[in-house]
Amino acid sequence: MKRAQQFKRVAKSTKAIQPSEPGDKDLETRPGLRLKSVTIRAKSKSCQAQPQTKILSLTIPNSNPLSFDKMRILPLEFFQIDALDLAPRLLGKFLRRDGVVLQITEVEAYRPNDSACHGRFGITARTAPVFGPGGHAYVYLCYGLHTMLNVVADKEGVGAAVLIRSCAPMSGLDTIQHRRGQKTDKPVLLTGPGKIGQALGISKEWSNHPLYTPGGLELLDGPEPENILIGPRVGIEYALPEHVSAFWRFAIAGTPWISAPKNTLRPP
Repeated sequence: MKRAQQFKRVAKSTKAIQPSEPGDKDLETRPGLRLKSVTIRAKSKSCQAQPQTKILSLTIPNSNPLSFDKMRILPLEFFQIDALDLAPRLLGKFLRRDGVVLQITEVEAYRPNDSACHGRFGITARTAPVFGPGGHAYVYLCYGLHTMLNVVADKEGVGAAVLIRSCAPMSGLDTIQHRRGQKTDKPVLLTGPGKIGQALGISKEWSNHPLYTPGGLELLDGPEPENILIGPRVGIEYALPEHVSAFWRFAIAGTPWISAPKNTLRPP
């Protein structure tokens, strides 16, 4: 994915934005690109054949997280760019916590002056992490139940983030299934933002956690998609029309690990 590729920015609206409390669904959800091939090998602790899950173009043993130990943690500078630029760059990257590794397959960008972004309410106890420096986590509850993981973007004080909508399991499948309460390796396991937080075992207390330092929750470098899909964001009907229709949702093309609706996604 070339840096020269630009995504349409929406001009700052002159319309007033409804000053209600942040909705639980505010920062919440098409495929056509294949990932560049990557081979990751891990030593098995048993002579018995290990279960394998084929995700995108990778085939990785679910039981051994050590295969990711030498992968580079993304540096602070990686995140300190416009959320609309950061969002597609996060596709293909890896989230790691406690032996669970997920590959990011779908995201949404939320920007300053965006009537769908929590930052539109200014700095509150809840939204303060969104205004921190890029590279930190912003975690909130949707409907009081679902833990939503966002990656803060841009410089401190801007108020922007990228919502992680879907992932594919790379390691720790048993732990993911246990946390999700779902014994399956089908896309339903991790397609939807609330499922990501649950699979990683995180809570609101993870807000402000630095994703660029070792330990806890980390963001690792990964293969860049060859093709992506774009479309309007999901569940933001309350926002201004120009923000509802903005193509600020991004997904890896050709993967089944994408949340609904898929029919609003298309190549850029």
